Amino acid sequence: MDTPTCDGSGIDWAAVGWERLGAGTGRCRLPGWDATAGLVAGTDAALLFDAGATLREGAELRARAEVLLDGRRVTHLALSHPHFDHVLGASAFAGAEVFGAVGLDALLASTRERDALRRDAVRHGVPEEEAAEAVDMLAAPRHHVSGEWTLDLGGRQVLLANVGPGHTAHDLVLLVPPPPGAPPGSREVVFCGDLVEESGEPQAGPDAVPGRWPAALDRLLALGGEEARYVPGHGAVVDAAFVRAQRDALARRFGAAGG
Repeated sequence: MDTPTCDGSGIDWAAVGWERLGAGTGRCRLPGWDATAGLVAGTDAALLFDAGATLREGAELRARAEVLLDGRRVTHLALSHPHFDHVLGASAFAGAEVFGAVGLDALLASTRERDALRRDAVRHGVPEEEAAEAVDMLAAPRHHVSGEWTLDLGGRQVLLANVGPGHTAHDLVLLVPPPPGAPPGSREVVFCGDLVEESGEPQAGPDAVPGRWPAALDRLLALGGEEARYVPGHGAVVDAAFVRAQRDALARRFGAAGG
């Protein structure tokens, strides 16, 4: 498959549960918590950004992705942050190279964190047995992003960036430039994880670093620029003005300034 095959193969993205965001790039809004998973396809590899809340949800994501990939598998998986609705489907992608912000591997390997993930999933409605299975099978990322990491997917490159802390201490984002040969006016896409939320107020749980969250959004905006499409962890795609307004609201809420 060449880079735009997901667009030119005759497959209707919406018909298989995906929102097309650009050539070979889309996202799936998952039921329940309206969490987003992103997909970027190249000629040699495909990257999924976030994996859903359960193994069942991860398996459904994998199946939907493989339709768009003409049967090819997801080869790379990036986890935006360590919350159940973004990571507990990860083990459904056996064999994928898994990326996370530096320190995420140690966090997800800890008994305390795994117990917290299971309890949080159950508290939000995941059946106890499903939550326990997903946590038991959860593997920590093998590739640790401390700054920026460029991935070549074949015919296009994408950038993983550790821009946090903010929503958590381990916030990873994905920058997807238009592929070579894209039509004029094609825009970059930035998958933000829960650093940005559109369907509700940004959630600052016990693992948030609220005093540094506005600065994380400054780095996010510098990465994507004014014309990019920003994909929140929950909710509709937004623009730079929305991200900037949310950054300012967080600064007022927590008394923090960017840097």
